[in-house]
Amino acid sequence: MPSPHETPSAASPPPVRDRGDIDPRGTKRDRSWPPAPEPLPVPVIDNHCHLDFADGDEQLSVHDHVARAAAVGVDAQITIGSDLEAVRWTAALLASAERPASLRGGVAVHPNEAALHARGRDHEGRELVGLDAAISEVSELLRGPGMIVVGETGLDWFRTSRKDERARAAQFDSFRAHIALAKELDLPLQIHDRDAHRDVLEVLDADGAPERTVLHCFSGDAEFARACADRGWFLSFAGTVTFKNAQPLREALGEVGLGQVMVETDAPFLTPVPYRGRPNSSYLIPLTMATIAEVTGTTLEQACRTIRTTTQDVYGWPVGGAA
Repeated sequence: MPSPHETPSAASPPPVRDRGDIDPRGTKRDRSWPPAPEPLPVPVIDNHCHLDFADGDEQLSVHDHVARAAAVGVDAQITIGSDLEAVRWTAALLASAERPASLRGGVAVHPNEAALHARGRDHEGRELVGLDAAISEVSELLRGPGMIVVGETGLDWFRTSRKDERARAAQFDSFRAHIALAKELDLPLQIHDRDAHRDVLEVLDADGAPERTVLHCFSGDAEFARACADRGWFLSFAGTVTFKNAQPLREALGEVGLGQVMVETDAPFLTPVPYRGRPNSSYLIPLTMATIAEVTGTTLEQACRTIRTTTQDVYGWPVGGAA
């Protein structure tokens, strides 16, 4: 039976991959969709999600995700494609007449994907084009309709060993190419940084960060948050800020002013407490917003208002409404 906040599905391309049944902690996941939270007093924008992924015991279309989000005050979303299959899917969705008016996107070669392109094969042994060819395709598709951000790019020493010389060089090369691309196209840059804070700072300082630089799913401590904020960059917080073991992340949030903060889901991953591990979607952002308001000592209304304004300013959209 449809959930209480279900809406009829409009035509949209099916997702290209499934999140899977096992969570990062190695346990079988509950794939039921969490209930919708109370709507936000002022709408906000989910500035980073992955609609190319399927999840949940009931598959939702792009339009289902958008409708559920709008019902709780998340009136716009940016979907990110971060490997070539997802990049092509995202570009096709944004160019389609079926694209919801409230949806925009961005594409890039994810740092871990950059390492695979340098190797020439994916984890299943399938042949991949070289890194230069992959970045060239990303560059071409970023010039298409609905593209408003370069990302996610950056460095990841969690899934790719920093000791692997070829993989490390590929990540640095890819990161620098995307920085240059964001400047060329005058687009914001979304950065993936996992266990690589120092190296991310060094590359951005050396190459010169784009004017609008966003640390997607910020994962650093208060010291790193201050270093980023002092450089004029923006910190985007996901459901991780609600996790019980995330006190350093909450301290980082408290270190910077709300004017440099945004909110995201990184859906279908990083579902906020109390539904950690279950499917995530933009309609669950009110749970993350409640924590952001609490940590920053502001009302929920003021936190939403400030974050929406910041997000609109960074991405240049939406102006006067989601369309």
